Amino acid sequence: MTAIRLTGRLICSGDAEAAAVRAHLPEHVRLTRAEPGCLRFEVLPAEDPLAWTVEELFRDRAAFEAHQARVRGSDWGRATAGIARDYEITEEPGGR
Repeated sequence: MTAIRLTGRLICSGDAEAAAVRAHLPEHVRLTRAEPGCLRFEVLPAEDPLAWTVEELFRDRAAFEAHQARVRGSDWGRATAGIARDYEITEEPGGR
């Protein structure tokens, strides 16, 4: 099975976007970690106060796509839709 890894940064353009991230992030993290197939999910503040580092690992493509679909319809998805993302998505052997 092939696991899906997403790594990168969430980059806010100003204080309003950063405030939206801070307001919605705890629930987003909680819901994502509870998803079937989520093996790792970390969104941590970066050195830049307007950026967060993101690391996600999902068991397989289906679990990753289910996560993406859930996020689009979530409060997090709506509140952060306009925030820049610089992500790389890779496949790696060893999904569980």
